Amino acid sequence: MDGTRRDRDEEGRARNARPRDGLGRPLPYGAPGVERQPEGVVRSPDETVREAQRLLDGGMPFHAHEVFEDAWKSGPDAERELWRGLAQMAVGLTHAARGNAAGGARLLRRGAAAVEGFRASDPHGIGVDGLIGWARELAGRVEPSGTGGVDGSAAHAEEDAGGAPVVDAAEEAPWLRRGDRAGN
Repeated sequence: MDGTRRDRDEEGRARNARPRDGLGRPLPYGAPGVERQPEGVVRSPDETVREAQRLLDGGMPFHAHEVFEDAWKSGPDAERELWRGLAQMAVGLTHAARGNAAGGARLLRRGAAAVEGFRASDPHGIGVDGLIGWARELAGRVEPSGTGGVDGSAAHAEEDAGGAPVVDAAEEAPWLRRGDRAGN
C-alpha cells in the first residue's frame, strides 16, 4: 500500500471525488468539471426517459447511463433488461465519443440485443425498434475493423490521434421516444 488516501462518500464507501468531464472521464483534482448524476435516485419511467434524453442531447451519454442504471436497479424485474440495454447503449456512445471504437461498438450491439424483447411493445413510449437500428448503425460506423457501415464509410466520425473513429456524442444522441425530442 502506498499510503494514499481513498476518496469516500458520507457512508464510508470508496468514491472517486475527482471532477469529471461531459463524457465521464476523470479530470485532475481542482479542475472544473461537469456535475455528476446523483446515484440511487428512484424516478418514474417517464422521468427517467426525460432526464436521460436531456443528458444525451447535451452530449453527456455517460451521465445518461447512470440515470438508466438507477432505473435498472430500482425498477420492476420485468423491465430490467430494457433499462440495462439502454444503459449499455449510452455507455457504447460514451466509448465511441472517447475514441474507444471497439468497446463502443461492442456495447452498442450488446445494448441493442438486450432490448430486443421489448421491440413490439415500445414500453413507456420508448421507440425500441428505432434505438436498435440506431445502435447497430452507429456500431457499424465506428467498428475498428474498418468495415464501417454498409458502404464502409464512417460518416460523422472524426479520428483521434491514434486513428480511432471518434463521434460527437450530442450529434449522435438517439431519440428515446419516437418523434420526440427534449425541448420540442
